[in-house]
Amino acid sequence: MRKTDWWKTSTVYQIYPRSFCDSNGDGIGDLPGITSRLDYLQQLGVDVVWLSPVYQSPNDDNGYDISDYRAIMQEFGTLAEFDTMLAGMHERGIKLMMDLVVNHSSDEHVWFTEARSSRDNPYHDYYIWREPQADGSPPTNWEAAFNGSVWEFNEPTGEYYLHMFSKKQPDLNWENPKLREEVYALMRFWLDRGVDGFRMDVINMISKPWLADGSLPQAPVVRDGFLQPGFQLTCNGPRLLEFLREMRVQVLDHYDCITVGEAPMATIQQGRELTHPESGALNMLFQFEHMDLDSVGGHVNGKWALKPLHLPDLKATMMRWQDALEGQGWNSLYLSNHDQPRPVSRFGDDHHYRVQSAKMLCTFLHGFQGTPYVYQGEELAMTNVAFPRIDDYKDIETLNMYRVAVQERGQDSAAVLRSIWAKGRDNARTPMQWSSGPQAGFTTGTPWIQLNHNTALVNAEQAVSDPTSVFHYYRKMIALRKTEPLLVEGHTTLLLPEHPQLVAYLRTPPQGSSGDGAEALLVLCNFGATPCTFELHPAVSCERAELLLGNYAVEAAGLAQRLRSMPLRPYEGLLLRLR
Repeated sequence: MRKTDWWKTSTVYQIYPRSFCDSNGDGIGDLPGITSRLDYLQQLGVDVVWLSPVYQSPNDDNGYDISDYRAIMQEFGTLAEFDTMLAGMHERGIKLMMDLVVNHSSDEHVWFTEARSSRDNPYHDYYIWREPQADGSPPTNWEAAFNGSVWEFNEPTGEYYLHMFSKKQPDLNWENPKLREEVYALMRFWLDRGVDGFRMDVINMISKPWLADGSLPQAPVVRDGFLQPGFQLTCNGPRLLEFLREMRVQVLDHYDCITVGEAPMATIQQGRELTHPESGALNMLFQFEHMDLDSVGGHVNGKWALKPLHLPDLKATMMRWQDALEGQGWNSLYLSNHDQPRPVSRFGDDHHYRVQSAKMLCTFLHGFQGTPYVYQGEELAMTNVAFPRIDDYKDIETLNMYRVAVQERGQDSAAVLRSIWAKGRDNARTPMQWSSGPQAGFTTGTPWIQLNHNTALVNAEQAVSDPTSVFHYYRKMIALRKTEPLLVEGHTTLLLPEHPQLVAYLRTPPQGSSGDGAEALLVLCNFGATPCTFELHPAVSCERAELLLGNYAVEAAGLAQRLRSMPLRPYEGLLLRLR
């Protein structure tokens, strides 16, 4: 069928269903709750909803452990309620992108309950098994993402199975063509139901480098006496592009759909290969380079080893991907999601300049080439939480990390908790703040996880009613992508790459285009609480300047001349048209 590039002009909004809106008072968000808030999403102007998993699951990892790919989790609703929600989205011109989690399943999926029963079972080869070492210990020294060994012993078969995440999330064996056919069939099930595409969870892990050649290397020792990080040994295997091209031919080419692959440790070359419009397989990737810049690289504590962000590093990373994929692929643009802390707390100022810095970060991100992603509550400048007790947290990654760090490795509990306040995934998973009323309008019952303390100040009801709010700033920025072609297709040129506080870049017509070469867009962002002066280089043509969007009032008269030496206020963000 004929496919279009509608996703290039789109803005995607991610919903974490457990925390979005509860319709029945059980404290857990659900599908009817989402349906009840569709007018809000339509007002914001988003084009696509990315829905985190709603499939049947025992919820060891909040739905990313799937026991039935064709059923809806009972807590969230029914297939009929899913269809009602989907129809409501389509009536409002909003498309739906499901979360496809097929690197692993739940250990309660029938495939695995059959697979673990005997080595002769037809489903046994749907998963990855290895013999114990001579002393009965696990095959390798790799540590799982949620701590502990990646190997779990299975008594009935006398083997270990691989799980790169929880032991209740056994990895699927994509080397088995029957398994791949099962995946393609379940994709068709949802696409035929009217779904408009997939976000593919850790999709670059489906090809394991060592499965192709039969090796099973030990991970380098970076901390004596403990398990070692092994993720670098399980991503980007030699058959990844082959598998995804097969998926494209078997499924994706038959639907006009959006695809984005989550790809930890992806390189720029892999980004080009996977998203190239002719020879690739996906529309875009989620790469993680910019998400790792405020952690100490190579540290044994991984993302929890905090360090301040060095702004030139962020600019360099963003530009590496802008340059590499221009005309050769497509970028996804994000600062937050269900696995990341709130951007206004991470990159801005969530106290005195919360509103200003949230708007500035919106300007910074949406000005680049790529498809922007907005995580629920980001458009309200929702903030991180700092629960005082570890028992207040729900996330398996956070709880396991705290236990291992404090109980097994003897780290200071207060320091570990501070890392959780900065990087814990529950920062993004507290309930959506709809109003200043009881339980922030999220539920009439007791929320599954505590609310943030600032619901009286930060909530959708207040934001929608205030034309100067962060919500309306996002709404205007999202609308600009529909009317400003340079925001979508323009070439990106970074200015002031080494400046420690300012981000400035131009969007100009791509080379060889028929656009007006005399026109450009200029993005200016002050990433600090102190004023800072921007000086437009004399080589940049600017006879006239027009403010398209900004988070402070700007005098229009003489704007082009003032750009030659323009003071920017704390966390100021500007999108300007230059002629």
